[in-house]
Amino acid sequence: MIVLHSRLFAFALFSLVSTCLLPLASAQNWNYPNTRKSDQLDDYHGIKVADPYRWLEDDNSAETGAWVKAENEVTFGYLDKIPFRMQVRHRLEQLFNYARYTPPVHRGEYYIFSKNDGLQNQNVLYVQTGLDGAPAVLLDPNTFSSDGTSRLTFSEASRDGRYLAYGISSGGSDWQEGHVLEIATRKTLPDELKWIKASGIAWAGDGFYYSRYPAPQEGHALSSKNEFHQVYFHKVGTAQSADELIYEDKNNPERFHFVGTSDDSKYAFLFISDEGKGKKGNSLSFLDLSSKSKKFIPIVSDITDDSFNPLDNVDGRFLIQTNHNAPNSKIALYDPANSSWKDVIPEQSNVIDFAGAVGGKIVVSYLKDVASHVYIHSVEGKLENELKLPGVGTAFEFQGTDKDANLFFGFTSPIYPSTIFRYDIAARETKVYRAPQIPGFNSDNYETKQVFYTSKDGTRVPMFVTHKKGLDLNGKNPTLLYGYGGFNISETPIFRPLVLGLLEQGFVFASANLRGGGEYGEKWHDAGSKLNKQNVFDDFIAAAEWLIANKYTSTEHLAINGGSNGGLLVGAVMNQRPELFRVAVPQVGVMDMLRFQKFTIGWNWISDYGSSENADQFKVLYSYSPLHNIRAGVKYPVTLITTADHDDRVVPAHSFKYAATLQALASHDNPALIRIETKSGHGASSTTKAIEITGDVYSFIFYNLGVTPKY
Repeated sequence: MIVLHSRLFAFALFSLVSTCLLPLASAQNWNYPNTRKSDQLDDYHGIKVADPYRWLEDDNSAETGAWVKAENEVTFGYLDKIPFRMQVRHRLEQLFNYARYTPPVHRGEYYIFSKNDGLQNQNVLYVQTGLDGAPAVLLDPNTFSSDGTSRLTFSEASRDGRYLAYGISSGGSDWQEGHVLEIATRKTLPDELKWIKASGIAWAGDGFYYSRYPAPQEGHALSSKNEFHQVYFHKVGTAQSADELIYEDKNNPERFHFVGTSDDSKYAFLFISDEGKGKKGNSLSFLDLSSKSKKFIPIVSDITDDSFNPLDNVDGRFLIQTNHNAPNSKIALYDPANSSWKDVIPEQSNVIDFAGAVGGKIVVSYLKDVASHVYIHSVEGKLENELKLPGVGTAFEFQGTDKDANLFFGFTSPIYPSTIFRYDIAARETKVYRAPQIPGFNSDNYETKQVFYTSKDGTRVPMFVTHKKGLDLNGKNPTLLYGYGGFNISETPIFRPLVLGLLEQGFVFASANLRGGGEYGEKWHDAGSKLNKQNVFDDFIAAAEWLIANKYTSTEHLAINGGSNGGLLVGAVMNQRPELFRVAVPQVGVMDMLRFQKFTIGWNWISDYGSSENADQFKVLYSYSPLHNIRAGVKYPVTLITTADHDDRVVPAHSFKYAATLQALASHDNPALIRIETKSGHGASSTTKAIEITGDVYSFIFYNLGVTPKY
């Protein structure tokens, strides 16, 4: 398989605690820091827009540092007063303390997989010889740093199993440093590669292709704009200065460039995207690695909204997954000898979630109403059989090469912990390969329902609702509604171990499949992006209204949560319908829709959001931007904003400016707090930090929904 690019984390109901515990007093003084305002005024197509907290964009200034410290003092002072905060954290540690595995990758004589014993800060990479060999530690990222915040970001073994290329991220940053390990001896070689970001690793012969940026300005690595993505070839055992530049484009600084190689290492494929120009697709070229030429030959020259992802080489012809004239995607065969295309697996009524070539077969996983259905085809595209799954849920992380006899994959659902399966291709048999054991968890105590509700414009939207069996639909159940809705990402039904900390306390957990995602193909995605972004917010609001109308919950018992694009979602809907929710938790959100493209990799999101530099798109962005639609004197939900100092994907300035504005303008009936994590990034940099952050979020939700957890 060739992967070139992927887009860019109960009992019966408990009585409410006494009101003396709840922070509900009207018009309180929450002792927020006195945040300085400037007279910054910007002109967008004739419209003047104030940006009084622009100075908070400078993550290196002493003034910003002092503001962060002061905000954290207020927030942690509030959290410290929650009487059960430490018990919540301890319970989450118990729930997370079980062994978790990934599907193994077969390289040479080895099978390589990762495992976490439970509370290890980082997953450990293991290797075994053969399917039944004894696993041994190959690489332990917990040794990368004393505090466990340095992560293993990528690991790719050479096809002969001799070497492992791996990357390290420090403190949660998206910047990665590359290294090479000799697998047989476990010896780390001197190779050291800097400034890797948005990169795959593609082995070919005695080295590999990777992508990087030029070194950023000193002191501004976490905020400066990332431009001029380059592809290099690194030969094992040499210095980075000797790496061969394979491709760069000095005329288009915001393009991504990746190279992948076929399983047989005969071909390299160059993938170029231009999402900074609002285009969602990619061009594709190939190189015969046996030839003396180093010039890539175009397969698709123009970059449009159509994607092209090569899956395998079939005797010099290429199996390619594409959504060209097929919004749900199809598999086609391209013949470079005559530049011809032939559909092998035509577009179906359900969208392709995954496709790959394994063991001489084509494996395709479709989403049917958001649930996985996996089918095995011949290389000519003939359907041979369906791979049976345990139930309604999500199949993920398929592993196997075109010569393998086995396909490994994971399966999960909201009440089915992630389990690793082995599918024997010849025998057509599926067996559990590795299954988790969670102490005290019994899936029979819970149930998940898929429901469908109607959005504002009449669109039918699915949602998964999980809770304890025997739930009383009395409108008083504490409920957490979660959503994302963007970037063609499908929010499929998965097991979230920490959510058990809510479910066992009588919570309802609802995950809505909003437009903007990929659940129903490109049409679903388009219906929630750019000028159509309001549909995403309407879908989420309709989900909340459905839960209330069907007596799962009520406004005073409803919390909402989302991260990144989901943080934008929460910020937008609480502006539009502040009375609908009791608690709001926007995490690492894109909150300034007028300036997001000016930082790090933000320009990449123009393909989904549009840009304030376009007059028509500016009007839409300005109409929902969380930062710019906070109204003076409005009673907003109790709010906890979270971000991190090393988030160089959605820079923390988004959350900083949003928090300062909310604190300045909102009524003081409810607190508006911001929790700023250190040595962490867009996702938690360690298990410890993940549990601490989630523990504080859950404690905040419990406290403000009036739930006293019982342990």
